[in-house]
Amino acid sequence: MKRLTITTLLAVALLSGCSSKEEVIPDVPPSNLYATAQTALQSGNWTSAIEQLEALDSRYPFGAYSDQVQLDLIYAYYKSDDLALGEATIERFLRLNPDHPQADWVVYMRGLTHMAQDRSFMHDMFNINRFDRDPTPSRQAFTDFKYLLERYPESEYGADAKARMIFLKNRLANYDLATADFYVRREAWIAAINRCQQVQRLYPDTEAARESLKLEKTAYEKLNLQKEVERTEKMMKLNPAK
Repeated sequence: MKRLTITTLLAVALLSGCSSKEEVIPDVPPSNLYATAQTALQSGNWTSAIEQLEALDSRYPFGAYSDQVQLDLIYAYYKSDDLALGEATIERFLRLNPDHPQADWVVYMRGLTHMAQDRSFMHDMFNINRFDRDPTPSRQAFTDFKYLLERYPESEYGADAKARMIFLKNRLANYDLATADFYVRREAWIAAINRCQQVQRLYPDTEAARESLKLEKTAYEKLNLQKEVERTEKMMKLNPAK
């Protein structure tokens, strides 16, 4: 009897939970939903804003607020670190609205979203720079900002995009430098030389490119390639590392 009572109570609780969840977003006119979402956005309550905007998007996908709802969702997803949904919403918006007046902002947000994917909670908490982690999101962000500058040269987001591209270029160069260092420690001399030359070719104006000359010289010395050692030493004098 006791077991039956507990089971019954659990069933009632589950049903009550489902019922209350369905009532979180009331069935109100779209203007009311949108106003509530805007209030949540302005106060930084991203969870509430997303709930209202998602309800508005699902109930009125072709309504008067459709485009603005998508734009607001992109921002709210980014601020709440829901990066996968943010990226999906960005791709959807650009696919359906390639010539939208705010398309440059959406491309800019795609770059920010990819940049955010390159960090981790632990790295942020302990202020750790792990240049050897997979840089794919940073490469995607660099491509996004480059596209923004090419496609929308007059965009108000161009200046910030340029600054972020400098940061990303150093991030990518440092990754290749860390990879070259890994090859040196493993005594994979040819692989180390190739990666050093890649840093110098792709990111010639970075500190990583200058640092890579040291690793390249070490690899040439181990291979007894004296002419290459001397050439690298000359390059090091012309491009001293800090």
